[in-house]
Amino acid sequence: MQARHDTRGPDMRGRDARQCHTHSAKRHTHPVSVGGVAIGGTAPVAVQSMTNTSTADPAATLGQIALLAQAGCEIVRIAVPSAADLGGFEEIVAASPLPVIADIHFDHRLAVEAARRGAAKLRVNPGNIGDLAGVDAVIEAAGAAGIPIRIGVNAGSLAKEFADLDIPLAEKLAKSAVAFCEHFESRGFRDIVVSAKAASVPASVEAYRLLAGLVPYPLHIGITEAGTVQAGAVKSAVGLGILLAEGIGDTMRVSLTADPVEEVRVAWQVLAALDLRRNAPELISCPTCGRCGVDLISITREVERRLVGCRAGIKIAVMGCVVNGPGEARDADIGVAAGRGVGLLFAKGEPLRKVPEVEIVPALMAEIERFEEQHA
Repeated sequence: MQARHDTRGPDMRGRDARQCHTHSAKRHTHPVSVGGVAIGGTAPVAVQSMTNTSTADPAATLGQIALLAQAGCEIVRIAVPSAADLGGFEEIVAASPLPVIADIHFDHRLAVEAARRGAAKLRVNPGNIGDLAGVDAVIEAAGAAGIPIRIGVNAGSLAKEFADLDIPLAEKLAKSAVAFCEHFESRGFRDIVVSAKAASVPASVEAYRLLAGLVPYPLHIGITEAGTVQAGAVKSAVGLGILLAEGIGDTMRVSLTADPVEEVRVAWQVLAALDLRRNAPELISCPTCGRCGVDLISITREVERRLVGCRAGIKIAVMGCVVNGPGEARDADIGVAAGRGVGLLFAKGEPLRKVPEVEIVPALMAEIERFEEQHA
């Protein structure tokens, strides 16, 4: 965008942003609604992802959205790169089982039209959306449609007046986001979600810590361009885990160079690891050592495979030796503690029976199914 803001912005010099959150209580923010999904306020952290199919191909995109919904995605974002994609976008919105966000760059007119065609939310990038007249048109369109806007700042596309500042990247990101928030407020628009993403975990964490103390709006958290499944999952878990543990974050996307369903799975695993939300069983298994008396790696992989799609929030322990095995198995809803070629099954702390190694998986799954039926 052209010179439009006072880039001095909020004074962040010498500020320890970590003072904003010294405990895990969730930060209270101004709530917004995205197609009926609450973000901010007292709502739980919402999980979202983004399709990587062509928006001009509604059938392919809706097929991917269906898989995302099945995995637990609650909001989906779709790129609208050109006017030629608007027809497909409108079809997708009409048939999608999830609220659809229109992701807009470069051309504010696409955001205006997406709002008219049923978007549940708009995402605009302060670094490339255009001049303030265009921004104001987007604000007016969102206001008329009754939908929120995410101000999405990215390290790779910062507006020049912020990118050229001789300050840390986290402060550049925060200043850009705050300046845009102030403009939206001057137009009387406050249904805002804010993000400030970088590929750097430390820069992203610090930017969000700064924003948490500077704006009252929900924060969309993520580590952008995090990488492939394993590397990206690690970076995302570290960065998002820090923020969520500090009570920062109202909605999240794990950005992976992979099938977007993997993004949803990792997001839920991060939330579950912090005991914030669960949409699948918690599987506990030991790392194995020379005392292990069964092929625990194969057993655990097979249990994990069979649990795909299970939404019961139960705790399952698959343990391979006598050191921690009996204790962990007793503490779980359903567990097995293995010895030499056998496994002792537990349910709610009570030992049930011993089974040979080849029967551990089917016996364990049968007990899991029985437990689910009893607690349905």
